[in-house]
Amino acid sequence: MKIFAISNQKGGVGKTTTSVNLASALAAKKRRVLLIDLDPQGNATSAVGILKKEAQKTIYDVLIKKINLQEAIFPAEDDKFDVVAANQSLAGAEVELVDFEKREFILKEQINQLNKYDFVLIDCPPALSLLTVNALVAAHSVIIPMQCEYFALEGLSDLVDTIKKVKRNLNPDIEIEGLLRTLYDKRNTLTRQVSDQLAAHFGRKVYDTIIPRNVRLAEAPSYGQSVISYDRSSKGAKAYLQLADEILLGN
Repeated sequence: MKIFAISNQKGGVGKTTTSVNLASALAAKKRRVLLIDLDPQGNATSAVGILKKEAQKTIYDVLIKKINLQEAIFPAEDDKFDVVAANQSLAGAEVELVDFEKREFILKEQINQLNKYDFVLIDCPPALSLLTVNALVAAHSVIIPMQCEYFALEGLSDLVDTIKKVKRNLNPDIEIEGLLRTLYDKRNTLTRQVSDQLAAHFGRKVYDTIIPRNVRLAEAPSYGQSVISYDRSSKGAKAYLQLADEILLGN
């Protein structure tokens, strides 16, 4: 079982889009996949057709009420992978976790009880918070989706520093799995320049796959579907299927 944290503290970079569509792409490749929504906004939950307010058991219950993770798992309606939902109740978890013993290890201990998945993907909140630390402690590696713009590079250094601290103090095995260029517009000069800088600095850690700006990719969540279920022939779907192949080749 391979556990990926999908993380970037900068919002709007395609983090949830990547979590949902990579889960769907890996499932389309006949892998058994669990997607854990760890973001209080619950966007990954909505994107797979789950009504946040109606979710009976969520990741909040797993972290705070200590219910078994297995009890909070249910299938995405239109995709062939499983989901642990999140909603607004998770927003208070940050404060509640502070008083817990071994608070950074709660998610790891829960995931370690699972044995029926090939991949677990954790959609992290857009902040370097205690929830994100739980994901980084639980994960084998981190996938970093990022837009090729100037401020994205600034935020990336903060995230890399956090990963190094987690590796030093909490999870010696964690690595950066890869950097994924998202919302890519090859006509934009700055986009190309930042992309070149990433490749120069991170080398093979930068995925060959590039996720383009794509209307179908943007539309799919409003139908409660991944882009692969919504329009498998679209550029966005093809890009995530290619990313799944690239990850499977590397693992």
